[in-house]
Amino acid sequence: DIFALIHRSLQSNPRRWLNLQEYQSKKLMQDSGVTVQRFFVAETPSAALEAARKLNAKEIVLKAQILAGGRGKGVFNSGLKGGVHLTKDPAVVGELANKMLGFNLTTKQTPKEGVKVKTVMVAEALDIARETYFAILMDRSCNGPVMVGSPQGGVDIEEVAAKTPELIFKEVIDIFEGVRDEQALRMAVNLGFKGPLERQAADQIKKLYDLFLKVDATQVEVNPLGETPEGRVVCFDAKINFDDNAEFRQKDVFAMEDMTESDPTEMEAAKYDLKYIGLDGNIACFVNGAGLAMATCDIIDLHGGKPANFLDLGGGVKENQVYQAFKLLSADPKVEAILVNIFGGIVNCAIVAKGITKACRELELKVPLVVRLEGTNVQEAKRILSESGLPIMAANDLDDAARKAVASIAKK
Repeated sequence: DIFALIHRSLQSNPRRWLNLQEYQSKKLMQDSGVTVQRFFVAETPSAALEAARKLNAKEIVLKAQILAGGRGKGVFNSGLKGGVHLTKDPAVVGELANKMLGFNLTTKQTPKEGVKVKTVMVAEALDIARETYFAILMDRSCNGPVMVGSPQGGVDIEEVAAKTPELIFKEVIDIFEGVRDEQALRMAVNLGFKGPLERQAADQIKKLYDLFLKVDATQVEVNPLGETPEGRVVCFDAKINFDDNAEFRQKDVFAMEDMTESDPTEMEAAKYDLKYIGLDGNIACFVNGAGLAMATCDIIDLHGGKPANFLDLGGGVKENQVYQAFKLLSADPKVEAILVNIFGGIVNCAIVAKGITKACRELELKVPLVVRLEGTNVQEAKRILSESGLPIMAANDLDDAARKAVASIAKK
């Protein structure tokens, strides 16, 4: 179904996310000939005021730029309510920007203290006569990209799929041939565009696919793709996900990434090709493989514990990666125990064992450590651990490891 399709697309790039602000995504679209609202970006109130005057628009929308949803209903610590404001008076833009820039905006997706706004987007406000949904996704089951669309846009697409699945339309794209004219036109008709707007929408669809290919995207989602009372088809919003394996040929795109809102531990982990996500528990997880990492978190929870993180070592493991992972985990004050769960296929368990013993000695690990190893060179790995003289608790399987990790905390 559509929800599963979008979910797979979102999860297809687990190594790290490329975080772009809304204006950056719109600039990429603009550069590919996709129709978006006219806009400027400002970092000071005076620049925002100047941008509003330059637009010379009937109505202006001012948007705070942070990497979080729910901006419209957010609250600034300046007292201003709402990170999105409409006005017909350019002077008001300067006044609003003065209460946005340099202040923290709190939304349902930000930390409690909010996120400091350093940039605002000043854009032309356009009336929307009708909203549709359109996306291009990489779909493993189709061995390539697919188009997904619905005449019901501007709302939660998962809800549309659940309640009215007949309003979800899908077109499989031949990766070698690209989007055919008849496919683009058929999608435009299914989205409800009529008359001259049909061809205009089809043209936008083809340009969005050109962008999808050009930037090595895994997803381009436009919600809404709308039509104006004046008869224009406009992409009013966009979310773009990128294939990080293509970073070597998308240097300009990846250089745009805004790291100011990223978690410092996640950024440090990425330096060593570690996939880290902080959680609110007290048992640190050190695992190879995303699926095994999720299973490890689940079984810790099953036995009454709470995982402190999701940390995936990946396949091409090196001894220094293991050391750096332990350094990150042991620096977390919430961590009261560490559980290592390695299933060695392409991972050499002996390399992991050497990294563990080095980290325990040099970092003078103070919390209980439970290790479960299985697979390639596991006997040598177990010998290294047993002869190390370190207080490492060996586990026979994942269930045993989780029980021991939870019990080690209960004994304190």
